[in-house]
Amino acid sequence: MLEIVPVKAFKDNYIWTLRDGKRAAVVDPGDARPVIDYLAREKLELVAILATHHHADHVGGIPALLERGRVPVYGPRGEPIESLTRAVGEGDTVTIPELGLSFAVLDIPGHTRAHIAYYGADCLFCGDTLFACGCGRVFEGTPEQMYASLEKLRALPDSTKVYCGHEYTLANIGFARSVEPGNEALGAREARDRRLREAGKPTLPTTLGDEKATNPFLRCLEPAVVESANKYLGARAADPVRELAVGRELAVGDARELVQHGGLEGGGAQVDREVGL
Repeated sequence: MLEIVPVKAFKDNYIWTLRDGKRAAVVDPGDARPVIDYLAREKLELVAILATHHHADHVGGIPALLERGRVPVYGPRGEPIESLTRAVGEGDTVTIPELGLSFAVLDIPGHTRAHIAYYGADCLFCGDTLFACGCGRVFEGTPEQMYASLEKLRALPDSTKVYCGHEYTLANIGFARSVEPGNEALGAREARDRRLREAGKPTLPTTLGDEKATNPFLRCLEPAVVESANKYLGARAADPVRELAVGRELAVGDARELVQHGGLEGGGAQVDREVGL
């Protein structure tokens, strides 16, 4: 029976490990050591590596993993990941026959210029594009690309389980509640996810149904989200893309204020990572 296990790395990364009783594939192994330790402890054979984008905290562990045995390495076409054995993009399919899995590849640029997601078996591995109650920072793409990517993911079924790359949920919920203070689903989600974190458990995977109900970056047309953007601008936002861009600015500002008042660990240099930006 297939399991999907979060292997922790760095401060808040999850390396998603897809496994049965004997074999495993990993998504975004930024650090090899926790993967090597997990595979050894569970007596699993690594059969494939999937990467969503080129940032080091998602691909930095691949060379060390390949030193222990060559396996297929899939990742985005058009990004500098030297260890890829197959570059893929929208319309391609990634098959892991050892686990009986097949994933459609989706192009979701914005965070990076050629970021991709893997979608199959009612699961979405989306790296740093969509987070639980948030979205990734636009580093190499444009707000237009990020909005289009989020809308593409939003169109998937509500039942889709979302496996993103970082544990940013509680900080993101804090920002979302400042945008939509009247959203009752957010209050319920915060209570549930806070209990999980207090118990040392991940808040992931989330579902697209939960994201559509609580994530302001998938709710750009909701009146409260529009009003928050307008208030920040001092004028009416022209379109949802501008609202998304404003939301990104608001999220960073909100997080910096939390840092100043002791609401988040660390300092300003860590803000973007703390709130999933």
